[in-house]
Amino acid sequence: MNVKNILNGLEAKHPGEQEYLQAVHEVLESIETIYNENPQYEAAKIIERLVEPDRILTFRISWVDDAGEVQVNIGYRVQFNNAIGPYKGGIRLHPSVNLSILKFLGFEQIFKNALTTLPMGGAKGGSDFNPKGKSDGEIMRFCQGFMLELWRIIGPNTDVPAGDIGTGGREIGFMYGMYKKLQMENTGVFTGKGLNWGGSLIRPEATGFGGTYFTKQMLDTKKDTFKGKIVSLSGFGNVTWGVALKVTEFGGKVVTISGPDGYIYDKKGLDAEKIDYLLQLRASNNDIVSPYAEEFSEAIFYPGEKPWGVACDIAMPCATQNELNGDDAIKLVANGAKYVAEVSNMGCTPEAVDVFHKAKILYAPGKAVNAGGVAVSGLEMSQNAMKLNWTLEEVDAKLVQIMTSIHEACIKFGTQDDGYINYVKGANIAGFIKVADAMLDQGII
Repeated sequence: MNVKNILNGLEAKHPGEQEYLQAVHEVLESIETIYNENPQYEAAKIIERLVEPDRILTFRISWVDDAGEVQVNIGYRVQFNNAIGPYKGGIRLHPSVNLSILKFLGFEQIFKNALTTLPMGGAKGGSDFNPKGKSDGEIMRFCQGFMLELWRIIGPNTDVPAGDIGTGGREIGFMYGMYKKLQMENTGVFTGKGLNWGGSLIRPEATGFGGTYFTKQMLDTKKDTFKGKIVSLSGFGNVTWGVALKVTEFGGKVVTISGPDGYIYDKKGLDAEKIDYLLQLRASNNDIVSPYAEEFSEAIFYPGEKPWGVACDIAMPCATQNELNGDDAIKLVANGAKYVAEVSNMGCTPEAVDVFHKAKILYAPGKAVNAGGVAVSGLEMSQNAMKLNWTLEEVDAKLVQIMTSIHEACIKFGTQDDGYINYVKGANIAGFIKVADAMLDQGII
């Protein structure tokens, strides 16, 4: 495999799809050696087949707003690979959504889902619809219009969507309600459902909890703990909330959160009251964090800035892709950060990752760190299939076990000769081998 030639070919076929090409580049660079050591992969053209989605559905959504005006959005579903199980991946509702972003997310999802060891393939979907400022009625009508197209290609054994940015319990409820009406059956086709109609306990917290469990494993490799550590987070939604809860429980101090309007620095750290306030902040649907500083006088709001200039021991990006760049990474290293755990999907740019690796800071990518969300989605699918509900303790114990096994896989394939752990390489190789071997077993399809 020649990584440069493959990337040049993809760029010619998919010009301008920078996020997608970035995600492919990272994986191919990590697996190049092991791929070339196994000629059976080359003979079956595994890479050429893996980097292209099985199919992409693009469709128009027409809906009527509260003023009676007709609105039109574009919807997508990228079904990337189902070698190890039904397509699985969230639905993102945000004005920035385009095909490049969804292809990058779907491609990442293949390896993330493989790392969980649960039988789930990779997919992603979404729309350029913006839920911000919309009424419940407008969101319901959009979600119903979205599902009028999507329902044809999803199902509990085919493709199981979930939430993502802009898609929470309310949106999933509206989509599932329409799916159920169209399909005339009540199945576990969505995850992230309400607890009273098939959802799983700790699903809202799962990505944040899982990311913290993984980071705890990273600390363990250095015989270190969260106790007394200063932790910098970005974002302020469910993921950030879950991380803040668990980090605080482990004895760490979370001092930053952020939004599109800037970041909050809270020297005293987030306590139980402040963590609960994050839920109110997100529920307001205003997409800003500045009200936090109005609610808690000791907090300082820095408009238009990112939190990575704050001195911390551990940085955990929790917002969106490429939110932490090379300059941010240099600041973190200079300020003494020892660990970076990427809870958002591809939250760090390649330049930032290079900085961390050169400084021998332990850095782990989103496909490993944030796999707890889809892991509990997989557990929700299992509960739905068996028509039962596990207790919070049972789900949490399974989540800890899954995140531990993911960390062990990263250690197995990512430990270098000098003892440094390259988590990017470890995660990519572990996920790739599982998917590639399944593709070999199933023939050329």
